[in-house]
Amino acid sequence: MRKHITVISAVVIAGLSLAGCSSTPYTPKPDDPAFAPVIPSLSERQLEPNGSIFQESYANSLYSDVKAHSVGDIITVELAESTRAQKRATTQQGKDSSFNIGTPTLGGSALAVAGYPLSASMSSGNEFDGQANTNQSNSLQGSITVSVAQVLANGNLLVQGEKWIMLNTGEEYVRISGMIRPQDISSDNRIASNRVANSRIYYGGTGDFANTQTRGWLSKFFNSPWMP
Repeated sequence: MRKHITVISAVVIAGLSLAGCSSTPYTPKPDDPAFAPVIPSLSERQLEPNGSIFQESYANSLYSDVKAHSVGDIITVELAESTRAQKRATTQQGKDSSFNIGTPTLGGSALAVAGYPLSASMSSGNEFDGQANTNQSNSLQGSITVSVAQVLANGNLLVQGEKWIMLNTGEEYVRISGMIRPQDISSDNRIASNRVANSRIYYGGTGDFANTQTRGWLSKFFNSPWMP
């Protein structure tokens, strides 16, 4: 008996340990390398020995394009995300069966045992009724300014950035990364979030307000597959 109790206790302790390790809360911090701004390296200017102070290669033309096009340039992403999903399912099943065996007769007389007629009957019924209804919607509005992290061979730009807001109950953050086309950037270096390909948009918070919306590791264990 003691051996069984010891084994059960060991299993429970192991399950709690696994649940505790697997549910260790991730606390995001500013300046994450995946979202931190990319600062371009300084390159030495190559002056042309033409005897002139004016260098054409470094002059800004009146008709030059000021859109973001190189590493470190700044782009503002207008967040206008809205999703809605609705699903409803209804299932009904039913089955009834029955059979009867009449009283057998012999010579025109009903057969009986100890005065009881020989007859049998059976019936069964099965019914199932299930319903499910799901309705979910999400909306995210705002803006975040990101920087160009990489220029691809086809001219598309990989961008990334984050915004942190300090509140009295903690911090809130918005993070985004993805790929954009230079043609989709407006003249004032803005782009809609639905124009960002392979986008990763994160919105969350840290502190007491965020912690109150997160279940503890013990509650997660009792609602996990580890719970028998």
